[in-house]
Amino acid sequence: MSEPVERRRFHILGIIIRVISTLAILGFAVWGAMALSYQAPGPAPVKILLAALWAILSLVALYAYVRWHSRVAALLYPLMIAGLLFWWNAIPASNNRDWADEVAHIVSGVVNGPEVTLANVRNFDWRSPADYTVRWENRTYDLDKLASVDLLLSYWSGPAIAHTLVSFGFDDGQFVTFSVEIRKERNESFSEIGGFFKEFEMSVIAADERDIVGVRTNIRKEDVYLYRLNIPKPAMRSLFLSYVDTANGLNETPQYYNTITANCTTIVFAMIDHIVSGALPLDYRLIFSGYLPSYIIDVNGFTPGFTLEQLQSGGAISARAQAPAVTPDFSRRIREGVPGIGPLTRP
Repeated sequence: MSEPVERRRFHILGIIIRVISTLAILGFAVWGAMALSYQAPGPAPVKILLAALWAILSLVALYAYVRWHSRVAALLYPLMIAGLLFWWNAIPASNNRDWADEVAHIVSGVVNGPEVTLANVRNFDWRSPADYTVRWENRTYDLDKLASVDLLLSYWSGPAIAHTLVSFGFDDGQFVTFSVEIRKERNESFSEIGGFFKEFEMSVIAADERDIVGVRTNIRKEDVYLYRLNIPKPAMRSLFLSYVDTANGLNETPQYYNTITANCTTIVFAMIDHIVSGALPLDYRLIFSGYLPSYIIDVNGFTPGFTLEQLQSGGAISARAQAPAVTPDFSRRIREGVPGIGPLTRP
């Protein structure tokens, strides 16, 4: 290889390294400033000051690296990043905060043979988002009587994103719905951006359908769809117990919610894994859960014999839930006309 060609290749490699390094510094400048603005200790002005200081130091390091080819910047800034990441990873999640009423408890379960006793099953009576009767109950379920698993998707801001709930039905007419949710503190509200920066812990809520579905259809006026899943009974049982194991784990070791990696879609992967034997086909619809029904029908996860349009039309439950008001036969009424579901036993 001639010397000019080799020199040219080293020059191109140097340019590539500098571009990657520049993008990395810019990325950590933005991420670090956001992380400090959310999680730095102290009041809001202190958080803003620390975030601004980090951004300024990052830009100074970038200027020194690009303009002067400074080795000091090349060595010092990685040490700054290491210190920031050490601080970030040391921020502990907690189960002891002033929680909002609806996530005051994470469900926990005790398994005794086929019987599972769940502590803190939520059964609120909702009259408005701020007016409700708080009720937490202990309930026992016989997994030998587990008869169905239904997927519920609740849309509130467009077709791509939906909150995912999974409801288990039993031969005696009982239903219990599991939902992975942010654990808000009192007076907090959901933030997609905050979900990237440890603003919320994660919770598993088990609830009566009149509560957890009714609050979405009747109080928040969200568009909710219900689909009957085609899952064999051993897989139903395994999925139910996976929710219990996850909830018990969070009671022991709290974890942060993350908008992408630790949210209601985390359970979607577990659910689909119980439908599909073998490796899951990777697909964007596993992340954009609003499109999940088209994925599930592709892997034969719904009751066969229905098109996606029929499943969506019959599974639109909001109108049935809203008229008349929530009653004790709520679970039966919302399933009227849902493809693949026959007459239900009254509880």
